Amino acid sequence: MSKARVGLIVTVFVLSLPSGVFAQANPITEVLRGAWTEVKTNVRRSADVMPEAKYGFKPVDSVRGFGAILAHVAGASYEFCAAAKGEKTPHAEDEFEKSAKTKAEIVKALDGAIAYCDEIYKTLDDAKAAQVVNGAFGGPKGPRAAALFGNTGHYQEHYGNIVTYLRINGLVPPSSAPQK
Repeated sequence: MSKARVGLIVTVFVLSLPSGVFAQANPITEVLRGAWTEVKTNVRRSADVMPEAKYGFKPVDSVRGFGAILAHVAGASYEFCAAAKGEKTPHAEDEFEKSAKTKAEIVKALDGAIAYCDEIYKTLDDAKAAQVVNGAFGGPKGPRAAALFGNTGHYQEHYGNIVTYLRINGLVPPSSAPQK
């Protein structure tokens, strides 16, 4: 993800904040954590909404199937979050697309990726977010927050695909479903 795109994501998040959020001790981290919580929940719930028989669904042959999107998101999560943690990724970006084929395997990969990323989002504060780390996917060094905004933005990008796939199949996306 380009620096300009990460900058745009950060700007949109900051401008969408209620003014009271800036009174918090770690306003950047709170925005980042809130965005992560919302999008990971929507993506994960989508994995449950789509029936296993539709995990191979794709609207046209030139795009990833539903399950492949989830597997891709899981693999990319490790890249982004490993960079944020300052460690080598434990899983290659394309590992799960190649190996996870059933709904159970894909959901397990996604759950593992979310748990791996949760560790860094939960322990983050604004001072840690500003620390310079190596970029995700071998990109240039930058603030830890850039890798995490990249991860959250990547989930949001693919959640847009997921919503379309669900709707085409007559299913209601989690962000549109009544909340209990």
